[in-house]
Amino acid sequence: MAKRLLVAFALWALGGPVGLHHLYLGRDNHALLWLLTLGGFGVGWLWELWLLPGWVAHANGTREPRGTELPPLSPVRFLSQALVGVYFGLVALLGLSTLPGFYLLALPLAIALGVHLVSAVGDQTSDLQGTLTAAFLTAPIFHGRPFAILPVSLVSSVVAQRHRRHKATTLPERLSARLYRLGLAYLAFTTPIAYCAFCNTAATAAYVAGTVGTVLDWFSDFPSLGGALETVLLLPYRAWRGLGFGAGYLHEWEKVFEFMSTFQSERRHLAYKVLGLHEGATAEEIHKSYRELVKLWHPDHNPHRAAEAEKRFIEVQEAYELLTRPRKP
Repeated sequence: MAKRLLVAFALWALGGPVGLHHLYLGRDNHALLWLLTLGGFGVGWLWELWLLPGWVAHANGTREPRGTELPPLSPVRFLSQALVGVYFGLVALLGLSTLPGFYLLALPLAIALGVHLVSAVGDQTSDLQGTLTAAFLTAPIFHGRPFAILPVSLVSSVVAQRHRRHKATTLPERLSARLYRLGLAYLAFTTPIAYCAFCNTAATAAYVAGTVGTVLDWFSDFPSLGGALETVLLLPYRAWRGLGFGAGYLHEWEKVFEFMSTFQSERRHLAYKVLGLHEGATAEEIHKSYRELVKLWHPDHNPHRAAEAEKRFIEVQEAYELLTRPRKP
């Protein structure tokens, strides 16, 4: 059945952030990506307004087999792979971090799947096995550190780009089968985080606070990148306001970064608590408490409660690193 541009525009406007227009045009990977990221965090959804005519024409055209040449290298696709890989890694950190061997198995798997999902958008794809291998080989280097998400995602994205290729021509599938696969993928993504949010709310809130604080600390070293991040996150709101829609609840977007900044002081407060110290403790007191707690919670000294010991050991290390990191004036 021929696809109509007017229908695509309507679906983009009404359900674009969840990928309805991509589902209509047979772009299932893109639809899943939008469903899991709410339209590429809003930015991708707005940008697609200019791309819809070309996608509709492509969906209505005859797809000729591609040659053996590689698709052109796309910096946008590479950046998207890295960002979605980080996003999938953060979701895994929130929902699956209590699993044994999380940093060696679940984390690289989640990141690699996020990177591969972006690499399979449109007419391109990549080698899933190569992307998984890169993630699993990189993860042990940064074992036990949430910061591992970034290098694992970057390495996986590089490998995915090196193995990029055109998709093979396939016959159209029934809508029911496509929806079934999308539903399973969505459940696999959301179930762990939903479980933590409803059954372990306090731990989830603590992980969110720690993750946001880590990102803010990193961007504080690069003010221009921090400003760019703020611009990107607020772009959908500003575009919506620019189209003449009322402020309403969207006005609260302007308070996002003010709210996020409060995590900085809260993280330091939690770090002092983890080390059993009062706020403002001296460097000598921090070092002393750190050495004692590292010995107490080292996994090799606690074989009867290895999972709890590993979690406490990592918490102590992260608290020590935060409190001994030089603070900017």
